[in-house]
Amino acid sequence: MKVLIIVPAYNEGENIERVITSLREKCPMYDYVIINDGSRDNTEEICIKNGYHYLSHPVNLGLASAIQTGMLFAYKNGYDAAIQLDGDGQHDPRYIQKMAEEIEKGYNIVVGSRFVEEKKPSSLRMLGSNLIQFAIKLTTGKTLKDPTSGMRMFDKKMIKKLAFAADLGPEPDTVALLIRGGATMNEIQVEMHDRVAGESYLNFSTSINYMARMFVSILILQWFRKG
Repeated sequence: MKVLIIVPAYNEGENIERVITSLREKCPMYDYVIINDGSRDNTEEICIKNGYHYLSHPVNLGLASAIQTGMLFAYKNGYDAAIQLDGDGQHDPRYIQKMAEEIEKGYNIVVGSRFVEEKKPSSLRMLGSNLIQFAIKLTTGKTLKDPTSGMRMFDKKMIKKLAFAADLGPEPDTVALLIRGGATMNEIQVEMHDRVAGESYLNFSTSINYMARMFVSILILQWFRKG
């Protein structure tokens, strides 16, 4: 199966070499493309120096646009599946082959989940995760144990949708919308790592805002969207 690993990167100069080295070692059978989303640091210079496969946005357009660029590349080049692998090193490439095997079984979406076999810790952030999980269950009838995981693989049918729909960003509400539209989904247990270098855009206040926005979107706004 032809799989594309999409690596969105914004100011990941301190991480990108480690990420690409890891995925080359663990997934030499799959292709990758870095989407340099208008980075203002040396991310693009590192890509050029090392001969990495990459595409660049002239300015920072955000994660949704970076993933859409990757999905469009996957669609135009006939990939059977595409996966988001964040450029900060939190996603471990060693699980990609297992996720691809689930796609081959017929699932449209496969999520790398921290909580298939492990219990969620008690925290405000996990409370938000539980609320999103509840909203997805209520609107789709399906249980997604780690709805905020960004490590998601999509089959060819989903690639086409994500490549051309302007409002299908890489978020839990999009997964819920796709499931409600008939997409099949499975989760596999994965381990995720802490960001080693650089700064995350998520802090306490933005995390709370994000969880609330996803909850409202899944419960209310998705009924006005086309999946």
